[in-house]
Amino acid sequence: MRIGLLTEGGYPYVSGDARLWCDRLVRGLAQHEFDVYALSRSEHQEDEGWVPLSPNVRRVRTAPLWMAEDDEVALGRRARRRFTEYFAELAAVLCGVDEGASGAVRSLSEGAPTSEADRFATALYGLAELAREEGGLAGALRSEAAVRTLERACRAPGAHRAAREARVPDLLAVAAHLERALRPLSLDWYEDDGLGAVDLCHAASGGAAALPGLLARHFTGVPLMVTEYGVRLRTHYLTAPDAPPAVRSLVAAFEGRLATEAYTRAEFVTAGNSHTRRWQERCGADRAKLRTVHPGMDARPFAAVGESPDCADPDTLVWVGRVEPAKDLVSLLHAFAEVRKREPRTRLRIVGAPAGPEGAAYLDHCRTLAAQLFPDEADSPHLAGDNPVSFEEIGGPELPGVADAYASGAVTVLSSVVEGFPAGLVEAMLCGRATVSTDVGAVVEIIGGTGLVVPPRNPQALAQACVALLRDPQRRARLGAAARARALELFTVEQNIEAFHGIYLEIVSHAPVRRVLLDGAGAPLPFAVPAEAHVPVRWTAASPRLAAHGGPGWAADGPVRATSPVPTPEGA
Repeated sequence: MRIGLLTEGGYPYVSGDARLWCDRLVRGLAQHEFDVYALSRSEHQEDEGWVPLSPNVRRVRTAPLWMAEDDEVALGRRARRRFTEYFAELAAVLCGVDEGASGAVRSLSEGAPTSEADRFATALYGLAELAREEGGLAGALRSEAAVRTLERACRAPGAHRAAREARVPDLLAVAAHLERALRPLSLDWYEDDGLGAVDLCHAASGGAAALPGLLARHFTGVPLMVTEYGVRLRTHYLTAPDAPPAVRSLVAAFEGRLATEAYTRAEFVTAGNSHTRRWQERCGADRAKLRTVHPGMDARPFAAVGESPDCADPDTLVWVGRVEPAKDLVSLLHAFAEVRKREPRTRLRIVGAPAGPEGAAYLDHCRTLAAQLFPDEADSPHLAGDNPVSFEEIGGPELPGVADAYASGAVTVLSSVVEGFPAGLVEAMLCGRATVSTDVGAVVEIIGGTGLVVPPRNPQALAQACVALLRDPQRRARLGAAARARALELFTVEQNIEAFHGIYLEIVSHAPVRRVLLDGAGAPLPFAVPAEAHVPVRWTAASPRLAAHGGPGWAADGPVRATSPVPTPEGA
């Protein structure tokens, strides 16, 4: 099978989202070929280069989203008119303008459904077809005509309030976002020698990564599946909170419509957790298409610690992660101050590096807070002048690896106020550690009753849970063992790869034959004709007379037509 893997800001680049799980997926499915189509986010990301590629990666094609490439396409009068019509309809949908009120020509809606989703799809694929015919739309999307078209939609009768209040800077910002988001329309990826040659497209995230898959499906009929381990649409709601309301409203409207279109056209939509799945359902994903595929963790680095769960210090709490404000280490430090009042021998090890300049400033703030909360530790009879809070990083003589960090304490703590799928929590479970976590993101789904969960931003509750486990070593051992068993069952690389492999086969087995591909010897390539794994019949109980004579207990209700030859046993 040949899979077109679509990424944005991640694999195969060294840095970025979804890099690790995509690499594991490709290497785990070595029997299949992968064509990677990657959209990069920055010049720095491209300069950093790629990860070492697996031999089954047949080719890689990339395109930048961080800069506009001039396609030098000058649209003729008829093409400019078509562009204005389609772009006006797209803008009208984003502004909430009724059909026809935006000034778009009637030909767009004649005989077509009138829902906003259908209007968005008509405009999107109309622009895509125009880009294919003309060789690109980069110049048109950056033109003053596009900005004026957007302005007319914002001023049209029926436009929602935020759109009506858009000023010139707002219009320019929204037009720039649309131009950047629609750059995949101008790519030459959708011919028979590109995405048209794959058996299915797998978008490794929503948003821009799914757009090439939508276009490949539209132009060549390639089936599409979409995977999201974080909710891209939710990210847009949380991004740039200081942006003007008009910008946030129109950008969110576009991203929401694009997500709905991707969910509607995809054969399957997979989520990394139930939180993401609920967002997908809310954005229009059909529940019958949804599958939950948890991220896969490599259990091997944590095997030694997990199989020997004895900790180096039964009085130590451990936090492991990336230092940033969302991790709420301030609440953790205040909670630890309460723990120390009840259990004076307890220590706290904060293990992790800061995430960028903001993380470095936050780390300095946390160090200062720790010094303020524990100023008189020199008189402590238990610590001989040592501060009970330590800030460390992986790679030193005491903590050469991540597993060593978890092994250094009895309880692992997660204090975040925002999380998606916290991989560090799974790592602690693989190490057989009892955990105390805040109820954010997919924490409850991951824990599944094998750890303690408390409300976020509640130091008192966090402290009580930590003290309860510190005082009960037998409970810690039971929870740690159960956590390790759960992690090995649900969150390993092997189960992740097996789940995607099964979905791939299911999609291809139902896909219509689009082409017949031959190898150099003239023999059909695998999956040029889809695997026959689906027989559309309804099975009913066989008659008692047939069953009495040794016949099958079930019979097909209606004729069954063989789709592939069935070998006859010898001697039959």
